[in-house]
Amino acid sequence: MPFDPASKALSRYTVLDLTRVRSGPTCVRQLADWGANVIKIELPPALEGGNALGGNRHGPDFQNLHRNKRSLTLNLKDDDGIAIFKKLVETADVVVENYRPDVKNRLGIDYESLNAINPKIILGSISGFGQDGPYAKRPGFDQIAQGMGGLMSITGLPGQGPVRVGIPIADLCAGMLCAQGIMIALLEREVSGKGQWVQTSLLQAMVFILDFQAARWTMSGEVPQQAGNNHPTSIPTGVFETTDGFINLAVAGNLIWRRFAKAVNREDWIENPDYKEAEARSANRDTLNAEIAELLKTKSSEEWVESMNAAGVPCGQIYTIDKTFADPQVQHLEMKKTVHSNAIGDIDLVNQAIRMSRTPHDFVKAPPEAGEHSDEVLTDAGYSADQIADFKARNVI
Repeated sequence: MPFDPASKALSRYTVLDLTRVRSGPTCVRQLADWGANVIKIELPPALEGGNALGGNRHGPDFQNLHRNKRSLTLNLKDDDGIAIFKKLVETADVVVENYRPDVKNRLGIDYESLNAINPKIILGSISGFGQDGPYAKRPGFDQIAQGMGGLMSITGLPGQGPVRVGIPIADLCAGMLCAQGIMIALLEREVSGKGQWVQTSLLQAMVFILDFQAARWTMSGEVPQQAGNNHPTSIPTGVFETTDGFINLAVAGNLIWRRFAKAVNREDWIENPDYKEAEARSANRDTLNAEIAELLKTKSSEEWVESMNAAGVPCGQIYTIDKTFADPQVQHLEMKKTVHSNAIGDIDLVNQAIRMSRTPHDFVKAPPEAGEHSDEVLTDAGYSADQIADFKARNVI
């Protein structure tokens, strides 16, 4: 069966996917969804020991991460397995891995070794703390990076103590940044004709994603603190109770502040010296929020969302995830997409959040079974049926 790209955008590129768990697969999913020929390389089932990294293969986590890929099982601790991998590197464009930094050196698939085989190869590497430095050999884990990267210190209610974000944001951000780095390297290669090593880590991703909160420290020496549901600088912005639930309100800047005051029939607030300017609203945040809280309890969430948005005041519902996917705008954006799996039937996965006018993407393949495409990948690489049968018999593939 020939390679069937999910999009024309990246269909000329071949990616060898050595990744496991989440950060690496997140990176490669971006490449696969936009059409790259991704060959997912996994341990042969006989060597996996029934405890595969990444969890239940047919569970929602694994399935959502590994669509649009083909699977080749390969034992990289076997000399023949390494030889097969290096043969694939000869014609590949990208290799992505998220091993501990020393593992690829031990296997002989570090950047220098790959570059010697194919000077155009791009190696994308994600680690916990970086490829070198005092913490390079530490095992990386999302929540550890959330803590060390500062995010947990500004998440949660004031005085609550550190709180993790409800998604593995360090893994996800590192994966997205690595995918972006690989795209940049592919563009640069069109000029130089050379590959390069793209590196990021969970810790770097967390520090980078702090963005303006980090800049408050680097520029002003200010250490941001927990603000709960209140925005640290735009006031009033936060969560407010209604007659039937909660809404988010985002009143940023004086223009929207005046619109808001008119929308809730409190035009007296506009000239109130305690609230008139942003600095005053910040100083009197608690009093202002208490007044707003009492006022917003008089109508339903839907009434407030409708009237606020009509007045040009950003406001939105706070959904549980089932209600998020039931929202008409989310449905219009097609953020849930169905693909057929031969193993488990039709499944709904989370769609890409990027639209392109001329090069759309699709879900052409459900996540593969382990080794589902070993024969076709190795046949394409020039191995005979007898060689492939021998590899299988020896658990090389």
